[in-house]
Amino acid sequence: MNRRTLLKGVAAAAAVPAPALTRGGPSAADLNRFDTPGDADFPKVGGNLGNQNYSGLRRINPGNVRGLRGAWTNSVEGGLRTGNSQSTAVAVDGVLYIESALGNVIAVDGVTGQTRWRYEQTRGALTRRGVAVGGGHVFTKSNDNYVIALDQHTGQVVWERQINGYGNIEKVAVVYHDGLLFCGTNDGPRGAALAVDARTGEVVWHFWGTPGPGEFGNDTWEGDSWAAGGATPWIHPAVDPALGLTYWTFGNARGGNSSQDGSARGGQNLFANSLVALDLRTGAYRWHFQSIHHDIWDMDNVMSPVLADVRIHGRMRKVVVYGSKSGMYFILDRTDGTAPLGIVERPVPQEPRQKTWPTQPFPVQGGWTEQRVVDQPLGTSVPGDPNRAVPNYVRGALYDPHWDTPVLSIPGHGGGADWSHLSFSHRTGLVYTGFGYVAAAHSLTEAANGLRPPGEYQTGGIVAVGVSTNRVRWKRRMPYSLAHGNGILTTATDLMFIGQPDGNLLAMDACTGRELWRFQTGAAISSSPIMYRAGGREYLAVYAGGTSIPYGNSAPRGDFLWAFEIGGALGPVPAPPPPVIRRPVSGGPVEGTTVVIGRTATGATESFGVASMAPTHLRVPVGATVTFTNHPGNAGPRGVTQFFEGLFDVMLAPGESFTYTFTRAGEYFFNDPASPRSTGKVEVYGP
Repeated sequence: MNRRTLLKGVAAAAAVPAPALTRGGPSAADLNRFDTPGDADFPKVGGNLGNQNYSGLRRINPGNVRGLRGAWTNSVEGGLRTGNSQSTAVAVDGVLYIESALGNVIAVDGVTGQTRWRYEQTRGALTRRGVAVGGGHVFTKSNDNYVIALDQHTGQVVWERQINGYGNIEKVAVVYHDGLLFCGTNDGPRGAALAVDARTGEVVWHFWGTPGPGEFGNDTWEGDSWAAGGATPWIHPAVDPALGLTYWTFGNARGGNSSQDGSARGGQNLFANSLVALDLRTGAYRWHFQSIHHDIWDMDNVMSPVLADVRIHGRMRKVVVYGSKSGMYFILDRTDGTAPLGIVERPVPQEPRQKTWPTQPFPVQGGWTEQRVVDQPLGTSVPGDPNRAVPNYVRGALYDPHWDTPVLSIPGHGGGADWSHLSFSHRTGLVYTGFGYVAAAHSLTEAANGLRPPGEYQTGGIVAVGVSTNRVRWKRRMPYSLAHGNGILTTATDLMFIGQPDGNLLAMDACTGRELWRFQTGAAISSSPIMYRAGGREYLAVYAGGTSIPYGNSAPRGDFLWAFEIGGALGPVPAPPPPVIRRPVSGGPVEGTTVVIGRTATGATESFGVASMAPTHLRVPVGATVTFTNHPGNAGPRGVTQFFEGLFDVMLAPGESFTYTFTRAGEYFFNDPASPRSTGKVEVYGP
């Protein structure tokens, strides 16, 4: 396959000038587009087949939103406070269906909040992201690659089907349309997009993320690297019944020791990091767009694509919005993949050992977030600029290559928008997403997908972008990363709802981002709010359960399915301990007054690893003097740089020491200029 064929349409579109920013968009009457049932239901994850996460209901509006209170809450697992709850509820005919952190399915009455039925997993706990409802069934998954159909009214198993040979068919939300189930796969050496017969569970068609020999795109992989190339479609697709197409986003490429190693998989590596349009009945390839060629940063834009009909240059266009981790949206014509607002291929820095691709695509309007970490002087304000660099790392920009030396860049594989759910408002014509500032240091010394430096702040924000212009309308920084399941709902009354990892559900003005209301649910929210009508009343609902990403065990967990209405009887619950937003060091607190640089707690030899401070977490009272020593057995100079307060920055020869007296309570991170991965923290307690 030649590069000219792969980039067909992009170069021509790149010459289109950016239009002026205008307000407006399709009317709320278009909510039923993409075969969505009426406003009473929220029948699938994403709201409708276009993943628009939009409701035409109008009872809750800016004038009364402050009167929104809990109508009911259901602790669906009876008080569970562990696990990963990433599921978004769906509402059909006045009943909500939710999957718990254990992978169980619970049906809840939308008016009373009472459990109608529950299905207990028989194959162990499983992180899930949402059921599908259709044809009288509720569809879920389990471990061991099973798809399961439950009776919609009783929860009894109708059929189970094990689907092996296509990747792990476990985590991804199921999408139902007209007798077919569209199922993605995740976390495997090679994965496929699947269509399954909703009556029997039989596989109707499959499409591999990494093409095999003789298939279109196979020649974009060096040798047989395609066989373990990753590219799994680990988020649910969008469907356009009128065009007869499904739209899938495929994940990052793998190779060598990790996703950061491209040395043995030369080429563009299709269909990794790509949006692919497939015939919904046959799975036949129609077109694709690759947002990152030969990815070595785990920067796959695997977010559910959003479909919208908008006016561009005076002409109505059927578009798909694609993009997430890179902090850029690619607005594509969903009929053929061309770019009505322009996309250009720009040269990027090269690393021959990584076999990097010479160019990467950029929308001509640019991105919606920063794409280079900044060097903030030591001692400046904390937390300061959220995209600043932890000191002593080599700092880079998006798509700067790496080898054995860590290169710190942003948005990072855990930043940008990752897999939080977008919302497209028919009222404003804007697409909304929560995102994160989580810089990552990439190198082949990391076995996984990049180091999120200990001590960095993991914060985020919300951005609203015009779909007809690809220009930022407004952007607001928030105290937490909102990039992992923190979906957004917009409404016909110009409200925007999003949940935070501290348990607060927020209502904001969709036109300006101004906060209008907040409610404490009791646990972190890693799901999308929904709206539905039942019993003649209109409700807002959200599942608050929490997850380990990106805040580890510091994020509060729960099993709370909440519904809200104007004038509800339930108030907010006590706030749980908030997440710790700074990336932690390894190891628990140790009492003492000495830190040895370049050694692990039990290490007899010099180390340059992440935990190469002994101890990594020292705990002392206010007024304590701490001695930092470069171990006499180390080969050369090592040191300590305290950040971001800038209390000290010293280099020491082997055997030399430095002392510092801590006079104020707080937590003080430091790393080694000779090896910035080596990071420690002094926790100072007292008045």
